[in-house]
Order: sequence, then structure tokens, then C-alpha cells
Amino acid sequence: MTSALLLIDLMPRIIALPLAPHTGDEVLARCRRLARAFRANGRPVVLVRVERPNVGEQPPGSGFADDLVRPGDTLVVKRTVGAFHGTDLHERLRDLGVDTLVLAGLVTTMGVESTARAASDHGYELEFVADAMSGFAADEHHLTVARTFPRFGEVRDTAAYT
Repeated sequence: MTSALLLIDLMPRIIALPLAPHTGDEVLARCRRLARAFRANGRPVVLVRVERPNVGEQPPGSGFADDLVRPGDTLVVKRTVGAFHGTDLHERLRDLGVDTLVLAGLVTTMGVESTARAASDHGYELEFVADAMSGFAADEHHLTVARTFPRFGEVRDTAAYT
């Protein structure tokens, strides 16, 4: 079994949004810890960011957060909420021999959940790092982590990986 860390939308303009129950900076710090742990164990780190379609220039803060990407990481740009539609994410994960995805990032009920549902449809085993993601509202995040994600896979905290 090969697991990969899949980090969603860790971009300055999204990190800066009013998020709950964790701030964007708290999520970013935990995702950096997760990425260090995965890399240290020789496991793939995949980073996904969104670009708005049909615009000439992306808004400021649309790149990956500083000091997040490392050589050897897999980078994917999506143009929809989820990371699979219209990208080569599935093919790239298969090339890496990945069968389990550990998901974290922003926003719990948007990019993370949409990506998780598609990943399940593609046959991946799923794990969710509950304290390394956050939502637009704490109650949305808590409901998704407590009710939705357990239907798709295991829910853990950063400490389980670091």
C-alpha cells in the first residue's frame, strides 16, 4: 500500500479567508508538518491549487503558500472545486503507485470534500486529517468531519502522522 498526502488549495488568498474552527495559518502549519513527515518517510506529497477559468490573470495570492512546495512534489492545477475533474491527478497518482490518499487543506466542505468524493469513485482508500483542514464555518467543518468523512474513510489528527 502506498499512501500520498494530498494538500488542497493552500494558497495565500484562501489561507487569508475567515475560516473556522482553525485559521488558515494553523492549517498551513499542520500541513507543512504533515508534508515533512511524508517526505521523510519517502511517501509522495501532492499539492493542488485552483485557478479561475476564463480569466486573463489570476487574483493575487493564487500560487502555493511560501515554503510549501519541495523538489519531487507533484503539483496539480485544477479549474473546478474538486481536484480530479479536468486534471491528470488520477493518472499521476497511479504512476506513483498510490492507492491511499491522506487529505488535508482548504476548505473542508469545498475542495477537500469534492476531491474526496471523486477519489472514492476512483477507488482510492481515504484518510482525513481533521485538524489540518478548516471550513467557512465551524459547524460545517465539524459536521463534515463527524458525519460525512467517516463514510468514506478514517478520520485522524496531525499527531497520527507526525
